[in-house]
Amino acid sequence: MSSQTAQRFTWLAFLFLLPTLLGLLIFRLVPIVGAFVTSFTRWQIFDKPRWIGLDNYINILTSPVAAKVFINTAWFTMIYVPGVIVLALFLAVLLNNSLKISAFFRGAFFLPYITSTVAVTLVWRWIFSTKFGILNNLLIGLGYSDPPAWLADPIWSLPAVAIVSVWKDSGFFMLLLLAGLQTIDPGVYEAARMDGAKRLRQFFDITMPLLSRSLFFVLILALVRSTQTFEITYALTGGGPNGASTTLAYFVYENAFVHFQMGYASALAYLLCFAVGLVTLANFYVRKRWTHE
Repeated sequence: MSSQTAQRFTWLAFLFLLPTLLGLLIFRLVPIVGAFVTSFTRWQIFDKPRWIGLDNYINILTSPVAAKVFINTAWFTMIYVPGVIVLALFLAVLLNNSLKISAFFRGAFFLPYITSTVAVTLVWRWIFSTKFGILNNLLIGLGYSDPPAWLADPIWSLPAVAIVSVWKDSGFFMLLLLAGLQTIDPGVYEAARMDGAKRLRQFFDITMPLLSRSLFFVLILALVRSTQTFEITYALTGGGPNGASTTLAYFVYENAFVHFQMGYASALAYLLCFAVGLVTLANFYVRKRWTHE
């Protein structure tokens, strides 16, 4: 192929890529840069932006309300990440077989992930209902005379949101771990059985080490996902009661589209990105200590 022909193909490839590149520039890069600049301003959406430097960041880091939101987000992450990984791993191991019915259950467990969040939260609001909910009636049937008001109690509202999030997302992470399980050579398990290893020993000595890279990938996705929870919080508790279930993503929405404090909301969003970046970098730093290459 001559250099002239190669150059022509290069321009043709660039021409096909141009719509995508323009889309990324207009709808991704420009808003990112715009939000960063806005984070240094006081902008009440209907007024002109006014440059205030680092005041938004200082106000966030010294605000008791913001501190409570950061703590809520940390608590949510500590419930959600282990919960969704353990449940997804259990389902993946359970369905890692060639039975025809397993295909049905894989689809059934994945279905909540692609189901409308509004539909999901409507069902769970009924489950969590204080007087008529199936969960509290079950607890009463088991002898617990004073079950909690899940969505109205400041202690239980955040765990309730985390439970629904784990239930909804576990099917997606199950498929990722199932793909990892299916890359493990069955001959390894056969050799372990011949050596007398029981199922539990096989799980911890074979499955976990060989699945560690998939688990690391799922861990990173779950950590990022835990900081982005908005729809379930919005539809289930509205951040209440008294901000008890408000996490960072919901707090960004509240400041931007309820109070119209665009500069403050932009600063919150960048602090959220910074926190997620730090956690992700820390995980990549320790990855080689627990992943099997």
